Amino acid sequence: MTDIKDRQDIQLLVDSFYKKVIEDETIGFFFNEVVKLNWEKHMPLMYNFWETTLFHTALYKGNPMQAHLELNEKSAMKKIHFDQWIGLFKSTVDEHFQGTKAELAKQRAMSIAMIMQVKISQLE
Repeated sequence: MTDIKDRQDIQLLVDSFYKKVIEDETIGFFFNEVVKLNWEKHMPLMYNFWETTLFHTALYKGNPMQAHLELNEKSAMKKIHFDQWIGLFKSTVDEHFQGTKAELAKQRAMSIAMIMQVKISQLE
């Protein structure tokens, strides 16, 4: 296996991850029922987000915290949901990549989830 090295790798990671998410019994409903995402619009945003996160390209323009706070208003996100999201993300990274950027992706995902959980818990 190789490390995450470019946008093509990010697309593989993101596509593989969301394929799992859509089918997941614990968190899939957020995407399939609560938000009813427009996947054609959402996926390029996620590619840009992770490319910006890992390679500092500044392609992503958005506020993921606000989007998730709004999601939480529609359907409460609990620790179990964040734990499942992290588990799926980390396993997807590990299935496809190994190296410094792969580890960074997992660390950033855990940090993002932790920050979101803290922000959401402050609203309760």
